Amino acid sequence: MTRPAAVAVALLVGVVAAAPIALATAAPASAAAGAPGRITPTVLTRATAGQATPEDDPSSGALFRPPPLLAVPPSGARPRPTVGLRAPERCDPPVADFAPHPADPAAARLQLAAAHRLATGAGQVLAVIDTGVAPHPRLGGRLRGGGDYLTGGTGLADCDGHGTAVAGILAASAAGRDGGGVEGMAPAAEVLAIRQSSPSFAVPGPDGAPRAAGDVRTLAEAIVLAVRSGATVINISEAVCLGARQAASQGAQVQAALRLAAGSDVVVVAAAGNAGTGSCAAAGEEPLDQVSIPGWYGADVLTVGAVGPDDAPAGFTVPGPWVDVGAPGSGLRSLAVGGGTTGRDLNGTSFATPWVAGLAALVRERFPQLTASQVVDRILATARRPAGGRSALQVGRGVIDPMAALTAVPDVLKPETLEAASAPLPGTTARPGAPPSDGPILLLVAAAAVTACCAAAVVRLRRSSNGE
Repeated sequence: MTRPAAVAVALLVGVVAAAPIALATAAPASAAAGAPGRITPTVLTRATAGQATPEDDPSSGALFRPPPLLAVPPSGARPRPTVGLRAPERCDPPVADFAPHPADPAAARLQLAAAHRLATGAGQVLAVIDTGVAPHPRLGGRLRGGGDYLTGGTGLADCDGHGTAVAGILAASAAGRDGGGVEGMAPAAEVLAIRQSSPSFAVPGPDGAPRAAGDVRTLAEAIVLAVRSGATVINISEAVCLGARQAASQGAQVQAALRLAAGSDVVVVAAAGNAGTGSCAAAGEEPLDQVSIPGWYGADVLTVGAVGPDDAPAGFTVPGPWVDVGAPGSGLRSLAVGGGTTGRDLNGTSFATPWVAGLAALVRERFPQLTASQVVDRILATARRPAGGRSALQVGRGVIDPMAALTAVPDVLKPETLEAASAPLPGTTARPGAPPSDGPILLLVAAAAVTACCAAAVVRLRRSSNGE
């Protein structure tokens, strides 16, 4: 049997223990506040340092900063098959549409035709850490496999269609047998596919019950693998929402992997997450301490919210001061597994993210002398400013402007400084004699759900009209 005609792809991962050192003695994520070795958070609001209360609206910017980096990154070794993996009887991605379509309105809004006269992403390697990317005529020989944390394969298989759609927005060529309708931001870039998660596959959780494949441990591994494989830009259209204390322990290796990528001069772009899906609270109901991983890790990752056709923030974007920019994330069309395209009904921060990752590739091509951090600064400095208020927490410094990012002078731009918006987690301030940032740390991944930002209320991949 096939899935319903309006399919939502949600990658929900469950519980996994992955303690490289002394797992048996690691405190669980639910340990009481104040227990030895645990973090007891306090709060700082954007407006008034140290005076937030539990009644504060999360949209005010109350949050916590992540702790200092103490973990070491994973090895990034080529992945092997997951133990206990349950594969589906058959893959059932959304059916491809081969009908001719007009040009994508999002491409027109972003002035891609003009931008591509200046840069196309040539010479850049864009890693897509997702559900895999299926071969497609519009990606052609520019697509190569980087690895598969599910089956140990190449990453060039996609049972869900999510990673393929992300890759299309990122790098699809403008011409194809589907009659157009889709054009990627960086149509000359190479795409490196890494399959890290999939709701179509299951693995046993600690309680023996099956859960969807993919977790923060494999996400950290995939980031390092992408760096080791020569990526210049990494796209992560996944996110997990956690309480700050829980995120500080469970996300330690992701934080270390992002720092390694930044130190290797690689731009990492990640989705902000979708409200009301997976582990993320509904819009307007966010707990005071909710943070989104990977975006929470700030300077080492460029975090993307979604906007609608009018460039207003999409209501499903998870807000937070860690959100850097916005990009089109609703009513989009992209590539489908098997050739052709999806319907024009892709919605989610998953699909806003590759516009920004692709822009990073264009900037890297046009300004090869810039470092990864300078590329990010240039994208931030040229973004169209939001109106302020809660919208600033959903789209950061504004909506990306590719032409401005490719033409503004001087080459090195600095975004204007924003006011402080966070406080450290108590007990995490570095002390004299503390371990260096590359020292070891115990890692307990106890209940982290890495969620592709395209769940039921947000993403619908249209199937054909043949009754499926």
